[in-house]
Amino acid sequence: MKNSMTDLRNHLFMALEDLSDSDKEVDLERMKRITEVGKVLVETAKVEVQYLALVGDPEKSSTGFMNQPKALPGAQQ
Repeated sequence: MKNSMTDLRNHLFMALEDLSDSDKEVDLERMKRITEVGKVLVETAKVEVQYLALVGDPEKSSTGFMNQPKALPGAQQ
């Protein structure tokens, strides 16, 4: 199992593609569970962004949940 926001997005888009494929039988309960887990992970990412905004310490540039560059492109250091 992979553990990045990119992997989550890819997994959710694959689930969406399965739902839109009229030739595939879909397990709606499974899709609902996938969506709920995705929502929880996105909420944790939002909390991380809020944490990083509050801390403002370049040494604490990430909690490790999301990959992020040391500085945004074009940002002055």
